[in-house]
Amino acid sequence: MSSNEFILEAKPRADVGKGASRRLRRLENEIPAIIYGAGKDPLSITLRHDDIFHAIEDEAFFSSILEINVAGDMESVIIKDLQRHPAKPVLMHADFLRVRADVELTVNVPLHFLNEEACVGVKMENGQISHLMNELEISCLPKNLPEYIEVDMLEVHTGDSVHISDLVLPEGVTSIDLSHGEANDLAVAAVNEVREQVEVEPVESGEAVEGEEGAEGTDGADDSSGDEDKSE
Repeated sequence: MSSNEFILEAKPRADVGKGASRRLRRLENEIPAIIYGAGKDPLSITLRHDDIFHAIEDEAFFSSILEINVAGDMESVIIKDLQRHPAKPVLMHADFLRVRADVELTVNVPLHFLNEEACVGVKMENGQISHLMNELEISCLPKNLPEYIEVDMLEVHTGDSVHISDLVLPEGVTSIDLSHGEANDLAVAAVNEVREQVEVEPVESGEAVEGEEGAEGTDGADDSSGDEDKSE
């Protein structure tokens, strides 16, 4: 479970539209956002840009229950979408989904890879680890939401893979992929053999390649034979 607690201060927003959003970002250093779900009406809000910008530096922000204080009313939410400026380190808009204690969430949770340096395939068999997934889509009740899921690489040999079914999921947490059947038991990581590269020494300029001299001599004989034929 996450040990982090994220609380954001927000204000209700009545002035909507692109022009109003631009003024918020430019003049007040705030960004527009929306809270929706749980059978309630959507709520337009504004957040201080710097508050949320610093909060997202912690990866747990994206897999935690967040608390948003909207003029004294607390909303329990998860982040569902975060729009960023394509060229600047600036946030543009945020979408939050309300959570209910009795309703399961579908969330992408980061994977943390453990014991990579001590991995059998790396340490003993000259292998190299490849991460095939960086996060896992899960379903669980809010109280069971993990901050991350561990992937233990210790006993993985070269040529072997770790699949979703190999992961130890926390109690009450299920994989969305596995819920669709065994065919979706995707590989999370693999240890691949590192092939040694054979260095080829370059041929120095001016060195004759084997067979070239003989070929030139043959060509010369053909030419002289042709000249004799012409002189007859």
